[in-house]
Amino acid sequence: MAKTFEEIVEMQRAAKEAQVRTAELREKYGPPAATAWTKQQTDTYETAWRAWRDLDRDLQAELTDYAKSHGRTRADVEAEVLAQAEEPPGSA
Repeated sequence: MAKTFEEIVEMQRAAKEAQVRTAELREKYGPPAATAWTKQQTDTYETAWRAWRDLDRDLQAELTDYAKSHGRTRADVEAEVLAQAEEPPGSA
């Protein structure tokens, strides 16, 4: 499904938020090899990790499709998306 550039930027923001959430959980719970996690902690972390993985996978596919459909390099599109995603929404 073709996305607009703005939708891809939002996908990037969502993937970044999911990555941050996953990192926060790992920091909060500690390394699983050093500190035994409860089942709830494990389930929470795995859910967050899967969400991040799925969002990033979908983002990567959309970056490729967008670049192809607009005759641009994927690297250029990705750099532009990353730069735009760093700006607060509505500031552009």
